[in-house]
Amino acid sequence: MIFKRTKILATLGPATNSPEKITQLMKEGVNGFRLNFSHGSYEERDEQIPWIRAASKDLDKPVAILQDLQGPKIRLGNLTENSKVQKGDEIILDYGAEHHDNVFPVQYNLAEKVKVGEPLYIFDGKVRTTVVAIEGDTAIRLKVENDGVLMSRKGINLPDTDFGGDILTPKDIQDIEYGAKADIDYVALSFVQSADDINNLRQMLVGLGSVAQIIAKIETKAAIEPDTLRAIVKASDGVMVARGDLAVEAGAEVVPVVQRKIGELCRRYGKLSIVATQMMASMVDAPEPTRAEVSDVATAVVLGFDTVMLSDETANGSYPVETVKAMKKTIIYTQEHMPVVTIDNVLIDSISRRNAISAAAVKVAEQLQVRAIVCETKSGATAASIAAFRPNLPLISVTSEPRTAQQLALSYASKSFVHPDGETAGLEVAKQLHSEGYFHVDGDVTVVIVSGKQPGVTGETDTIRVRTIRA
Repeated sequence: MIFKRTKILATLGPATNSPEKITQLMKEGVNGFRLNFSHGSYEERDEQIPWIRAASKDLDKPVAILQDLQGPKIRLGNLTENSKVQKGDEIILDYGAEHHDNVFPVQYNLAEKVKVGEPLYIFDGKVRTTVVAIEGDTAIRLKVENDGVLMSRKGINLPDTDFGGDILTPKDIQDIEYGAKADIDYVALSFVQSADDINNLRQMLVGLGSVAQIIAKIETKAAIEPDTLRAIVKASDGVMVARGDLAVEAGAEVVPVVQRKIGELCRRYGKLSIVATQMMASMVDAPEPTRAEVSDVATAVVLGFDTVMLSDETANGSYPVETVKAMKKTIIYTQEHMPVVTIDNVLIDSISRRNAISAAAVKVAEQLQVRAIVCETKSGATAASIAAFRPNLPLISVTSEPRTAQQLALSYASKSFVHPDGETAGLEVAKQLHSEGYFHVDGDVTVVIVSGKQPGVTGETDTIRVRTIRA
């Protein structure tokens, strides 16, 4: 039985903005959809979310929906024309100003945040500058360090600037309020600098009645300090290695090391892990990935990441379906020929009955070479705990909560099914799957079932059973 254990998260955009494309992507292996709130309107989301849920129902395949907040992604305003700058030039960024001479509009009042001497990078680092003066209440003066071209609405990175916890913009707050009323499973918080950013968002979600889980996007220099990174991982429900802005803010050479550290921390603390940005970027324009891109995806699989993400490849690319096929092919070949890197102290921070049961279940399942682990879970915590040990076989997660099933769609090796609570819920689902040929075995099938003495009650996992399902 071939089963993709590392999951695929695809970004919706103009290239995939139809129910037909969404269904096709799901059939080819997409387990979740990212809605990038840096672009698009609420009217578009009001169409896309029902399209995703309808396709999920038709295919009987729970999928996750992730709301990606824009955060303080600071950009230049609209310029009258592209402007060349040269090393040694001085330019002014002024909040709300019009473009003229060496004055450029910016969409954020940087005068309130930056300090003299701090670096400021424009256009993904293509134009590098240093702050030389704060001028009045809304303007800053910069010295240009290299020749380049400035264009309208290009992004700005400030790797050494402390935003003091002020990373939720008015737009983000409005988007969060929209998402709390919509069918959203995850909220991704951009430009996280500390665990306080996660805690503040969680308080806001709770106040709005949202049960969405929080993904911390690691893309700032402040976030990758060892103690800070550990605290962020512990505070969040999952972490995304946002390699694009992280490379600009901290240096491209830093990214592979940080990616590995985040993967290890997420496994140690039982949190969802996602690798993002340029995984198959060439397929925006080409029908085949480069060898380096295939290697990049394979590396994420070997490191044990829960999920790999596609951005422009599926949002704006010419070959979105082919990209998903290529990514799935790479994942399956890698998992079948290379084991996941082992780490010490999985779930180190929480020595609990549930985690001990999870570790034992994976060990028993692999020693007995059963066909699957069947996990009865209400909140998804037990399934996530089992997944943290990176089993090399399917994890069938049985829950009575549709939201839990959708969130587990991005969890390593997890195939989730919605079923009423009961003492034999897991066994009933396993029997049904066997009758439908899911295990691709004509004869008897043996599974390990993890459950609790009080079905449907969170935190009561205490039992491992080995069951043989007769043909």
